[in-house]
Amino acid sequence: MSELTMVESVCFALDEELGRNSKLVILGEDVGPNGGVFRATQGLLEKHGPKRVLDTPLSENGIIGFAIGMSLMGLTPVAEIQFVDFIYPAFDQLISEAAKFRYRSGGMFTTPMVIRSPYGGGVRGAHYHSQSPEAYFTHTPGLKVVIPSTPYETKGLLTSAMREDDPVIFLEPKRLYRAFKEEVPKGDYTIPLGEARKVRVGGDVTLLAYGAMVHVALEAANIASTNHQIECEVIDLRTLVPLDIKTIEKSVKKTGRMISITEAPKTSGFSAELSALVAERWIEYMEGPIMRVTGYDTPFPLSLEQEYLPTAQRTLETIMKVYNF
Repeated sequence: MSELTMVESVCFALDEELGRNSKLVILGEDVGPNGGVFRATQGLLEKHGPKRVLDTPLSENGIIGFAIGMSLMGLTPVAEIQFVDFIYPAFDQLISEAAKFRYRSGGMFTTPMVIRSPYGGGVRGAHYHSQSPEAYFTHTPGLKVVIPSTPYETKGLLTSAMREDDPVIFLEPKRLYRAFKEEVPKGDYTIPLGEARKVRVGGDVTLLAYGAMVHVALEAANIASTNHQIECEVIDLRTLVPLDIKTIEKSVKKTGRMISITEAPKTSGFSAELSALVAERWIEYMEGPIMRVTGYDTPFPLSLEQEYLPTAQRTLETIMKVYNF
């Protein structure tokens, strides 16, 4: 058992899976001698060699294209996009090719590959290094979307992602990379994709979150409990696709109130999907409005980053509004 940060947990998971799966290959810009811009692949080239850890040209379209070809030929590529904000040149490769091979081939071909990328704000990266585009990928059948919230979760979820037969978008909240340490077991353990995690038990309001927003939700829930005797249940979704609908159902039926917390812009964000899901299926259980705490419909601002990002205070105000409706 080791105490690791999230970024160390990423490297730990990659290292162990490289040793377990001889077909696993890591590729991306500066993932080799430099160890990646956040050092998520530090030391892997020296340990596993240049045939397993490959530096690529600065071409996101090329990185994803290479990974698709590798996966179709029997390898298991793990491609790193340095910042998810730069994934858009590869968008067509992901949406039109990687996501559709299983369907278009009638199951004859699959593309087992993982696209890792840091995402989100909180590190003063401005609008080209702080975006949260997860909703784009959840809209595409054939892609799985995974977002961890702690070092322990990161290793278990990433290991599962690397063993999937389908392409997985694995988004790592960069503001959590070195935010805290947690015990992470050595050896083989996985966390199944499609299973949410109940982080805090409560009977008054359900808070749905993922990634860095899980910690915002927890902070708000603790304040609501201490200052207002309102007990919130916090659910870490872990994976957006596949989504754990059963856990959401059980929680919202119990509390009768639901708030989703996401840092992407509000319009058409994944929070809208969560709201629609609850409204369509369990509206008769609701005792208050289905609410969202999100980023704003603007480019990500540098000087106003903390005003843009959801906070515990904004979440608490929404909790009070829903609870007292």
